Amino acid sequence: MSSLGKLFKWGTFAYEGFLALPFIGGAFVVANGWVPLGIAFLLHAAAVIILLRERGPFIGNIVGIVTSIVAFIPFVGWIMHVITAVILLFEGIFASRQRPRY
Repeated sequence: MSSLGKLFKWGTFAYEGFLALPFIGGAFVVANGWVPLGIAFLLHAAAVIILLRERGPFIGNIVGIVTSIVAFIPFVGWIMHVITAVILLFEGIFASRQRPRY
């Protein structure tokens, strides 16, 4: 995985991790009129495109797109952000250990 792919993988993980913080992430989303969910959707969509081109792991970002769509539901959104952050964390760790495929 290239440095751009790693940047998007770890960047989306950090963003999802922040949104998964109890009360803080929800307050941030509500205070900004749910715009952070749209930003998360765009970040995950860009990450999927980049990772597909690089043949990197993209399942966590697909889950992130779904999370961005259903996250306006209060507790469902929080749980989905946690699940997405954990998946992205594991993908980031294991993708960093793999050698590039040529």
